[in-house]
Amino acid sequence: MSVTPQDPSQGTVRLTVGQALVRFLAAQYSERDGIRERLIPGVFGIFGHGNVAGLGQALLQNAIDPAEGEGQMPFYQARNEQNMVHTAVAYARTKNRMQTFACTASIGPGSTNMVTGAALATVDRIPVLLLPSDIFATRTVDPVLQQLEDETAGDVSVNDAFRPVSRYFDRISRPEQLIPAALQAMRVLTDPAETGAVTLCLPQDVQAEAFDWPLEYFRERTWHVARPVPEPAALDRAAQVIRSAKKPVLIAGGGAIYAEASEALAAFTDATGIPVLDTQAGKGALSADHPLCIGGVGATGNNAANELAAGADVVIGVGTRYTDFTTASHTAFRNPGVRFVNLNVKAFDAAKHSATMVVTDARAGLEALTGALEGWTAPAEHGERARQLRAEWEELVKPCFEPHDQELPAQTEIFGALNDLMGDEDILINAAGSMPGDLQALWKARSPIQYHLEYGYSCMGYELPASLGAKMARPDSEVVAIIGDGTFQMAPQEIATIVAERMKVILVILQNHGWASIGSLSESHGSQRFGTRYRMRSKDSGLLDGEKLPFDIPANIRSYGIEVEEVSDTAAFREAYRRAADRDQATAIVVNTSLYGPNPPGNSWWDVPVAAVSTLESTRQARTEYEQALPPQRHYL
Repeated sequence: MSVTPQDPSQGTVRLTVGQALVRFLAAQYSERDGIRERLIPGVFGIFGHGNVAGLGQALLQNAIDPAEGEGQMPFYQARNEQNMVHTAVAYARTKNRMQTFACTASIGPGSTNMVTGAALATVDRIPVLLLPSDIFATRTVDPVLQQLEDETAGDVSVNDAFRPVSRYFDRISRPEQLIPAALQAMRVLTDPAETGAVTLCLPQDVQAEAFDWPLEYFRERTWHVARPVPEPAALDRAAQVIRSAKKPVLIAGGGAIYAEASEALAAFTDATGIPVLDTQAGKGALSADHPLCIGGVGATGNNAANELAAGADVVIGVGTRYTDFTTASHTAFRNPGVRFVNLNVKAFDAAKHSATMVVTDARAGLEALTGALEGWTAPAEHGERARQLRAEWEELVKPCFEPHDQELPAQTEIFGALNDLMGDEDILINAAGSMPGDLQALWKARSPIQYHLEYGYSCMGYELPASLGAKMARPDSEVVAIIGDGTFQMAPQEIATIVAERMKVILVILQNHGWASIGSLSESHGSQRFGTRYRMRSKDSGLLDGEKLPFDIPANIRSYGIEVEEVSDTAAFREAYRRAADRDQATAIVVNTSLYGPNPPGNSWWDVPVAAVSTLESTRQARTEYEQALPPQRHYL
């Protein structure tokens, strides 16, 4: 961190805690590679009795009567507290974690609505600043409206639920506590290894309390985001392991994208001939046009990548945290002697799978490793096999993109059309359901920006607010959110914010009258798609297996004031998309799709335990298949 010099004799200024926090945040900057940007470019909020007269007043004063030298802190009105955190996360991710938003909510349910968003940010290692209102610090009003009363501790509030899902948590019970707390918050937000949700709880009385603040507190501060370089001894150990490999693969995770390591990754692959597989967060780190970009690996990966992973003797993980989908629940890497070399800015992730650890920034680490491996390449036949497997996979999945003898198109047909229609710098957004699996297996990401999948937390409801955040971060990109009808019904509210902010995004809603992903999972595990279709309760069976619900998604979207088209075939979708791209306002395309696929074939596995005993034959058969799949599962030691 560096600060702009200022004469400390300037004294103090009397402000409320809310006013001081807004003024402080407006003076915070991040810098990496000489690029300096406002760390907190704005605040999302929903006001209530906890923050309307505190932070709300401070933001109003900043907008119409700022102090001399005080930076502007724009306010954005959200409609749902969880959604606004998703919007901030998507913005931060699109900015490669160099900028993020603050989010403020009122006491009680408004603030706890942000907990899911906090968990998503921390799981995905994405910075976001949360400012939930809290109960009275003085306790004069006790209990206040919406207060949880804990009989064992007077300082506990519902905001303590943020503790396990925050990378940094503090409660500002006195004005002067804001000084160290806010500085610590900025440190965590700009630490690539420790970042995630940062939560500063603000009791509603403290927000409005005045204090004489030292003017030095409001200096411009630049938080320098580090690129840790590898320790020479660790680099040598890693190079030694890789030089011994006959069938190495590299797995690119989200860290490779956040570190802007694409050029370094391409140079490493060109120099070594090592095939590159990718995770959901890492897709696009190496362009799909590169001959050694093999694609997604793991439970929802493609057959080519999984065959290479199964036989790999050395796995180089770059910026990945090895979730169960990446490792296919610890069954993906089947070579008995497989060894791991992990390049990661976070030691916790670098150590996974008994790896040779290299704690480093992804770009700096790849550049150094390329030099350390000078003169060595993987066996030529290994690269040739990788290219052949990729070609075979691409031939195998061609039917996924072609019309079938069914009334409605498969969602894979729509994905193929979008992959053709979207530009390299456009952004595809998705998060949950069956779509991430199909997309990881099929999508060809031609740039690091194009593929925006939130699959660390896989949170239904992320997609629509995320489209707003991504568009705010890259206004010149076409931003397309693919949303299932189940996800749409969970969180449509931010369409109103998209309209209010005049943001041009394209919402593609796939309507199949059910939860396709969980329905398929249920069927494959013996539970017969129970409770996964959207149906009326039957008067005869008493089950939810009657006629379809009469919910009109196009009419619902039109009520928000945006253009909607409804289509039922791929050709019509292509035309609708072209019209949407030509408009300068938000558009929704509702596509009626088949609930049953077809979907890409898979050769991997995901551990979802099946009932050990059952009276249902479908469940007993699924349990037998489950037990047969378990033997390859192991720790990598």
